[in-house]
Amino acid sequence: MHNVFSLRILVITLFAAAFAGAPGCKKETNSASTSGASNSASGAPKNRKVFKVPAGQTPKLAFVTNNASDFWKIAQAGVQKFTSETGQQVDIKIPSQATVAEQNQILEDLLSQGYNGIAISVIAPDEQTRQINKACAQTNLICHDSDAANSNRLLYIGTNNYEAGKVLGQQIVKLLPNGGKMAVFVGTFSADNARQRLKGIEDAIAGHNIQVVAKKEDNKDPGKARSNVEDVINDPGLGVNLLTGLWSYNGPAIASAVEASGRKGKIQVAVFDEDDGTLDGIQNGTVACTVVQKPFEFGYQSCKILADLAKNGESALPASPFIDTGVTVVNADNVKDFRQKLAEMKGGK
Repeated sequence: MHNVFSLRILVITLFAAAFAGAPGCKKETNSASTSGASNSASGAPKNRKVFKVPAGQTPKLAFVTNNASDFWKIAQAGVQKFTSETGQQVDIKIPSQATVAEQNQILEDLLSQGYNGIAISVIAPDEQTRQINKACAQTNLICHDSDAANSNRLLYIGTNNYEAGKVLGQQIVKLLPNGGKMAVFVGTFSADNARQRLKGIEDAIAGHNIQVVAKKEDNKDPGKARSNVEDVINDPGLGVNLLTGLWSYNGPAIASAVEASGRKGKIQVAVFDEDDGTLDGIQNGTVACTVVQKPFEFGYQSCKILADLAKNGESALPASPFIDTGVTVVNADNVKDFRQKLAEMKGGK
């Protein structure tokens, strides 16, 4: 009888333990994270851990982009300026095919090679949270340009993409004072920066009789980026008045398609970033404006913070988990001056 009673107690105990560990049934805890920071998206505590290298050891640092766009040449100039000032090498890793699998492999390789700090522009945050958190458990990882806000990354450096979207949305309202129809183009709407920019645009144009009638993804395929624009322009059922590109290469794709269609001056173009094709489009009147980020600062600030974290540990962690580098509106009035400053930045001056 005693054995039967003991067996029953054991079964009940095991069942209770299994139930407590089941998904959605986790026991609440009041324990704080390492830094006490909050998740920027949900307000949930983050498990942030900072790794410090031994005294006298030179940290291995890497800067990872999300594609091979010319946009990243400006960020690379920021990385190179940091290296020239400090002597600290920072390896730049570029996923040439711009796929999640390729970027995840880069991350795995950096971890296996013992890198002490990684700055990454995440291609698909929701899909990559597990990989990002795995890296965060082994090294100092920060995000730039495209955030993984629900991960354990230490911080984000870059544009407040929602506010940037609102800035472009305000320009769109000026370009379509009587309302109209617009189309939006991007590599993938799953990227955090794309989602936030679009949300900002939509909020800014709300109440101004402006409709988003088409949303097109190109999966970072230059040919598809151009053909998507052609399809929208040539669809009489859509009747678009304005085209918007959310990523850097979308601007040149839109400009070239509009010029080839003979619709220059009839269809407005308002985009993001400072690709040469976009700036050419502003100067020749095809593109009305572009909202540009500060990718030079993405590179420079990312390297500076990674180096500080590796050498000084948690004391180097900024109080805020978000460093906003700001945006600038470029149009026909200031494009010449902007190009001159851009050339100086690329030259490392």
